[in-house]
Amino acid sequence: MRSIFCAATAGAQAPTQMIWLPGAYHSAQDFLNEGFARAAAQRSAPLDLRFVDLEMQHLDDRDAFQRLRSEIVLPARASGAAVWLAGISLGGLVALDYASAHLGELDGLCLLAPYLGNRMLMKEIAAGSGLAGWEPGELAESDAERRIWRYIKTRAGSAQLFLGYGKDDRFSAAHEMLAAALPTDSVEVIAGRHEWRTWLRLWEIFLDSHFS
Repeated sequence: MRSIFCAATAGAQAPTQMIWLPGAYHSAQDFLNEGFARAAAQRSAPLDLRFVDLEMQHLDDRDAFQRLRSEIVLPARASGAAVWLAGISLGGLVALDYASAHLGELDGLCLLAPYLGNRMLMKEIAAGSGLAGWEPGELAESDAERRIWRYIKTRAGSAQLFLGYGKDDRFSAAHEMLAAALPTDSVEVIAGRHEWRTWLRLWEIFLDSHFS
C-alpha cells in the first residue's frame, strides 16, 4: 500500500505516529500539497506522519482494509510508537470501521468532516429517540456504515477521539449526531465547508490542543 512518511525529526522516531487516510478522489500527496506536514513541522509537533493512498475500490473492499492493517498500522504499532488513525471524509469512515474491528490497536482517532453514512441511515438513526434508541440489527460484513454507528453508540464515549467539522459542511447533520455522543472537549466546530481550507484549520487546532 503506497504511503508517504514524514518524520518529525530526521533519523529519530517520534513518540506518536499518526496515519492519515484521504477522502474519495484524494491521495496521500494531497495532504502535503495542502500543508498538513508543514503545519506539524511549524509547531515542532512530536509526531511522525504517514499519509496513505487507500486504494479502496468500494467500502467493503476488505482486502484493502487488511493491507492497511498489515502494511501500515501493525508495523507502526510494532515500532513502539503510540498510533493514531486519522481520516478526512471517506477516510474518516474507514478509520472508524478500523477502530470498530481492532479496538486494541489504536491509541486515538482524529476525524475531520468524516462521511458517516447515507441519508436514509441518518434519518433512521435520528428518528424516535435518536442514537440512544437506535438498534443496528444484524449486520452484513459489507455494511460498514451501520457497523461504525454501532461502534459510536457502544464505544465512542470511552475512546480517545477528536471530531472536527465545518458548520456549513454538507455532512454536518451526521457530524452533529456523532458530536452528541462525544465529550464536548473532543469536538471542534468552525466556520467552513467540506474543503481543504477548513480541514487544514481543524488540523491546526488539533495540533495545538493535543501536540503543542
